[in-house]
Amino acid sequence: MKRIFVAGHNGMVGSAIVRKLQTQPDVEIICRDHSQLDLKDQSAVSSFFAQQNIDRVYMAAARVGGIFANNAYPADFIFDNLSIQNNVIGGAFAAGVERLLFLGSSCIYPKFAEQPMVEAALLTGVLEPTNEPYAIAKIAGIKLCESFNRQHGCDFRSVMPTNLYGINDNFHRENSHVIPGLMRRFHEARQDRAKQVTVWGTGNARREFLCVDDMAEACIFVMNQDRKSLDTVVKPTLSHLNIGTGEDVSIRQLAETMARVVGFGGEIDFDSSKPDGTPRKLLDVSAIRRLGWQYRIELETGLANTYQWFCDNIADIRN
Repeated sequence: MKRIFVAGHNGMVGSAIVRKLQTQPDVEIICRDHSQLDLKDQSAVSSFFAQQNIDRVYMAAARVGGIFANNAYPADFIFDNLSIQNNVIGGAFAAGVERLLFLGSSCIYPKFAEQPMVEAALLTGVLEPTNEPYAIAKIAGIKLCESFNRQHGCDFRSVMPTNLYGINDNFHRENSHVIPGLMRRFHEARQDRAKQVTVWGTGNARREFLCVDDMAEACIFVMNQDRKSLDTVVKPTLSHLNIGTGEDVSIRQLAETMARVVGFGGEIDFDSSKPDGTPRKLLDVSAIRRLGWQYRIELETGLANTYQWFCDNIADIRN
């Protein structure tokens, strides 16, 4: 029986990992919410690991948000994420945890990285300014895992997901990512019988989107790979693997699909005075495909499932 700690189990990715792990045999899932364990408290995290005999860790805890939140709270994003990941990764090492999987973000890659972005593009150019503090924290997490592997022979792995969406996403009016933000706006516009929905940017920027249920399956898949198999696609001392669909759509296409899923029949206006962010973000996922994993859930199907969950839970969604 493996004791598995899912850090960030209440979040979108963490909760999806828990749902998938619950179907696995011989697994005991360990979770702590913020009131039970503050991951920014180094002493508390160290004590937790010392007492719990954890075998594996899924590091899904992070402070996250969209363009607005990243622009508004840059110090919070870099400080909180550095604190959380340093405490968890350091605590896991001190307690002799067998394996750890760190979840990064595709924003770690340079703003003008060649598309699709290969793992080797890391640290080859300047970052997108709107989320640079968050990206730097995530890069530090990757390098921390790599460094423990190199110096101490640990088995700490990192996966870099593309843009994620799905059940338990953050639908906050200001701090959400593009899919939940659009979903809420189109939903409210349909309810209010509005004639138009305004979308930030020109609509020309392109993004890749992965359903969180696929991401959870990918995380468990990577965690369960033996080291020899993993080393066939990732250098032995490194831990960095892209997770995505290998396909992207324009924000205009996304908005049109969202309108169709939600049932909004009005016009879509694109406000070009607002930032597009990175022009394109498409991951090269050939490495994980060579290991034998690829996504299953198509975008429109995933959006429809997410919208059904949103409608069923809207009374509990804050702000």
